[in-house]
Amino acid sequence: MRIETNLETGEVTEHPDAPLPVYTQAEIDAQAIYDSLQYQRDRAEAYPSLTEQADMAYWDRQNGTTTLDDAISAVKLQFPKG
Repeated sequence: MRIETNLETGEVTEHPDAPLPVYTQAEIDAQAIYDSLQYQRDRAEAYPSLTEQADMAYWDRQNGTTTLDDAISAVKLQFPKG
C-alpha cells in the first residue's frame, strides 16, 4: 500500500493496490548523503551575507571587537555538524 499526503491540505490518501516505489542503492546512498549535510544548508541560510561579514570584519579591526567571530560561532552552535 502506498500513502500520500497533500502538503497543502494535510489530506492523506491511501492507495492499497499501488506498489511501493523501488529505490536503487545509489539513490538511497545519495539521499543519505544529502540528509547528512542538512546542517550545511541551514548554516548557509543563517550566516550574515558576505557584505555584512565584510562590514563586521572592518569594524572589528577598527574597534578591536569580535562581532564577526561571534556571529559565525552563534550559527555554528545553532546548527552543529551531523
